[in-house]
Amino acid sequence: MTMTTELGDDNDNGTSPGGILAPVLSAFWDQPESWTLDTYLRHDGYEGLKKALAMEPDDLIAYVKESGLRGRGGAGFPTGMKWQFIPQGDGKPHYLVVNADESEPGTCKDIPLLFANPHALIEGIVIACYAIRASHAFIYLRGETVPVLRRLHEAVREAYDAGYLGANVLGSGLDLEVVVHAGAGAYICGEETALLDSLEGRRGQPRLRPPFPAVAGLYACPTVVNNVESIASVPSILQRGKEWFRSMGSEKSPGFTLYSLSGHVTNPGQYEGPLGITLRQLLDMSGGIRAGHRLKFWTPGGSSTPLLTDEHLDVPLDYEGVGAAGSMLGTKALQCFDETTCVVRAVTRWTEFYAHESCGKCTPCREGTYWLVQLLRDIEAGKGGMADLDKLADIADNINGKSFCALGDGAASPIFSSLKYFRAEYEQHITDKGCPFDPARSTAWADEPSGTTGNLEVNA
Repeated sequence: MTMTTELGDDNDNGTSPGGILAPVLSAFWDQPESWTLDTYLRHDGYEGLKKALAMEPDDLIAYVKESGLRGRGGAGFPTGMKWQFIPQGDGKPHYLVVNADESEPGTCKDIPLLFANPHALIEGIVIACYAIRASHAFIYLRGETVPVLRRLHEAVREAYDAGYLGANVLGSGLDLEVVVHAGAGAYICGEETALLDSLEGRRGQPRLRPPFPAVAGLYACPTVVNNVESIASVPSILQRGKEWFRSMGSEKSPGFTLYSLSGHVTNPGQYEGPLGITLRQLLDMSGGIRAGHRLKFWTPGGSSTPLLTDEHLDVPLDYEGVGAAGSMLGTKALQCFDETTCVVRAVTRWTEFYAHESCGKCTPCREGTYWLVQLLRDIEAGKGGMADLDKLADIADNINGKSFCALGDGAASPIFSSLKYFRAEYEQHITDKGCPFDPARSTAWADEPSGTTGNLEVNA
């Protein structure tokens, strides 16, 4: 089980990025049987649903929109606005699809959430379906996570038995069926239209848009596709109020979120905090970079987001702040690497992943990722030439913005950013005819200060 933490000290009012934020989604992850309905009810579970059912569906959509909740799946699109796009009075069935196909390297927030607190998602699903007037919802879960799959099935069963799902939910007249679907483990199915194709029983490949899912999604009917954390955040907004939610985070990126801190840190895990805190603050709370080392580079939102360096420790971790720094907040997967890590090796491994997971539908991604891997492997092994660096950038440019979906953009991001910040390291692989971080070589740490600690370096 991953770890949660409270931010700041107990005297702060919780409204500022540096202050305390009592965990919301992760408030009782560490309690015995946190995943059961009884535990959830003891922590005001399904109270938000009762308030939602007392509202008109359109008013409920407006309320979520006014809260400022943005999608937690990567793009940060306003959740209420996405619900608002569903046409009403069209005579077609409406669907809600929850994207739980978490596959981004470094991203690990939705799976722990479902494992420890699945009823937060189920309550959010009922609220969302009432708002968009849907009677069927689907949870598309990454199939390899069998323990999570079993726990989610059990939570759905509990919700049916308690009357939160099924016919006439809590006497509201809402009939709702929820299906848990286990995917076969394809990264491309995290793309919403590929997910819909997979859910319909076809090969998971992105669809041409328009039409968008809000008009013609699952079974060619109006469909909302939301991330797990997005939907799971809705009940607390209804229960505690939109003003409470907006009191956290920043003006354009309000609220709380889960940050996945991994890599060369003393205490990796899930840290739930307000949008707008910084990596420096998170490292202070997690014990810093591992003792004796310093931060070299990190990703703000998983491997598909442009990497940043130790110069960006004080960048606000919200959508606007990270965007202004030249990257994307994405899934808030903060992978931290110290000075012992070879950038070329890391980027090569990420690119190998994207080449393997490319669905092959479009030429830029299918061919481009393959050739990126060949070039990177040669450079890492010391067999490359200086011209290969320009070739890397050129191939990445031919993928970025030209592939059928965002997978190609994600594959190009670490190429561009690593060449921007660490071109000298690429060149060193070429001139030295090998990787300077090879244990057989002694040059990698020749200039490193001795006796420093992660905390000292981070706080310097």
